[in-house]
Amino acid sequence: MIVVTGAAGFIGSCLVRKLNDEGYNDLVLSDDFSPADKVANWQDKTFTLRIDRQEFPNWLEQNHDKIEVIFHLGARTDTTEKDTAIFDELNLNYSKHIWKICSEQQIPLIYASSAATYGLGEHGYHDRHDVVEQLEPLNPYGCSKNDFDAWALQQPHQPLFWAGLKFFNVYGPNEYHKGRMASVIFHTVRQIKATGAMKLFRSHRSDYADGQQSRDFIYVKDVVDICYWLYKNEVPNGLYNLGTGKARSFYDLAANTFRAMNLEPSISFIDTPADIRDTYQYFTEADMNKLRQAGYQQPFYSLEDGIEDYVKNYLMEERIW
Repeated sequence: MIVVTGAAGFIGSCLVRKLNDEGYNDLVLSDDFSPADKVANWQDKTFTLRIDRQEFPNWLEQNHDKIEVIFHLGARTDTTEKDTAIFDELNLNYSKHIWKICSEQQIPLIYASSAATYGLGEHGYHDRHDVVEQLEPLNPYGCSKNDFDAWALQQPHQPLFWAGLKFFNVYGPNEYHKGRMASVIFHTVRQIKATGAMKLFRSHRSDYADGQQSRDFIYVKDVVDICYWLYKNEVPNGLYNLGTGKARSFYDLAANTFRAMNLEPSISFIDTPADIRDTYQYFTEADMNKLRQAGYQQPFYSLEDGIEDYVKNYLMEERIW
């Protein structure tokens, strides 16, 4: 059996599709399956068992001998949430529990970290282990992910194999339920359909022009390809960046979304909301050398190609992958 936590969510449900496409159907899906807006993400997938996330740790303790690998992608991912207790419970302590079982039973563990751990990028975007303790995340979500990374690196007992994946800005199908946390591509299509135009956040820094704030955007199909590759290949334990290694501007992202809809760009700017303005990342770009050196050589979707596939094959008809 292969376990996927967060299986009703964005990346988790896409990974289940990838595993199904590769011929893996003996899957255990774990998540909170009650939200109606996430049902479409899992109902048409093939799997053996569906377990509520609260029941999963106990189930794992009793059924560990059946598990080949765990993809632990379940997490609270709201970067605007300020209640640290929520992140301590769902992102830190829950993950520690799974880690300890995987270590005791020697189950490979591939888990979701985040580029939010890098904060403003004061220490760069290098997935070296020696910088983890120096990183300064900008919100409780990023802190919870970095706290777990730091804790994992200190553990004398480890799973048979483990990888912590620092996801950069992931976009793609199956994020319909994410609301404010969905990608700018998702929101651009919605705004264009409603108004014929798109409003991006204005820059509040003199060194960035409006719309030139830049992130490392990676298509979810690349993300799940890498997850699958890590499962099938022998690579060193540790933290790995998951981006493309090339930052692109939000203006580029929005303009390419218009083009994928066969429209001319109509883009204006509004103030960045006050509740996220002080913690807003103006630039991220993954150093991908470690993953490449580990042997992953597949090319990534370009921003243009990823947006075209996402918009034309999924967003325009609100299809699930």
